[in-house]
Amino acid sequence: MGGSMVLARRFEEHRPRLRAVAYRLLGSLGEAAEAVEEARLRLERPGAGADADPGPEAGAVRNADRALTAAVARVCLDRLRSRGAARREEDPYGEDGRLRLPDPVVGRVPGPGHGPGHGPGGPGPGPDSEQRALLSDGCDLPFMTALDTLGPAERVALVLCDLCAVPSDEVAEVLGRTEASARQLADRARRRVRAAAPAPDGDPEHRREVVAAFLAAAGEGDLDALLAVLDPDVVARSDGGTLRPSLLRRGATTVAAQAVIFARLAEAAHLVLVNGAPGVMAVVEGRVISVMSFTVRGGRVTALDVLTDPDRLTRLGLTALLD
Repeated sequence: MGGSMVLARRFEEHRPRLRAVAYRLLGSLGEAAEAVEEARLRLERPGAGADADPGPEAGAVRNADRALTAAVARVCLDRLRSRGAARREEDPYGEDGRLRLPDPVVGRVPGPGHGPGHGPGGPGPGPDSEQRALLSDGCDLPFMTALDTLGPAERVALVLCDLCAVPSDEVAEVLGRTEASARQLADRARRRVRAAAPAPDGDPEHRREVVAAFLAAAGEGDLDALLAVLDPDVVARSDGGTLRPSLLRRGATTVAAQAVIFARLAEAAHLVLVNGAPGVMAVVEGRVISVMSFTVRGGRVTALDVLTDPDRLTRLGLTALLD
């Protein structure tokens, strides 16, 4: 079987995984889908699959899988460079002062319902293959936000090396650099991301309990209970898009007061999974008005990342989770 035929056959089989790679590289679900399709079209050009080993079959499959990942990475690298959105500041705020959160991947909390107003009502259907790929290791929202502080080459090097296990010589080929340079880029990016997004507590059930306690305290207007679950130095960041101001709040007292005000505005708040981690989705008149992602370390909430951009929330189609 020729190289181009191997790539064509494997592409559709691997589309969910390739979209997950593109999502990590771009931080946008819509752009990720576009990048994967652009990569497919590029591979259909005459001679594009010539470097895919035509046999034996096992070798062809391995080479084809790497070729597909590299093709998507090249498209994403071009997009990162052209859009100028891979910011080099040490925080997720751009030159215009607006926070830009990645698109969240929101899903139902597994297991029984969490009571009135505290969950979408039971386990619901499990995630499909595409969502499972999107929610695999390395895509919690703080990590994705930290990726946005990297330059294009750093981001591609880190994602390919650490999340896709691509050999460093192949990463170098994608980047058009030497292998040593590609390793240095990945090492530098790894240090920066670890500093910007330290690992959360490991027990997901405990983190869910902390978020549930935050949600209950905010709904009841109980400031003391909120202060008990918030780290004294907690940071709350919101991305309102172009229609709403982005906000940055620091300190438990300030964040607790803001949480109570926001809880009063929402008619219902649901525990959900945001990029695989416990989060909250707030609803008014059947419309999702915010998605909150929580970072829990040491048994307390150390950071909240909140998407309130109405355009992006609408595009994400989150009301389906309320059924």
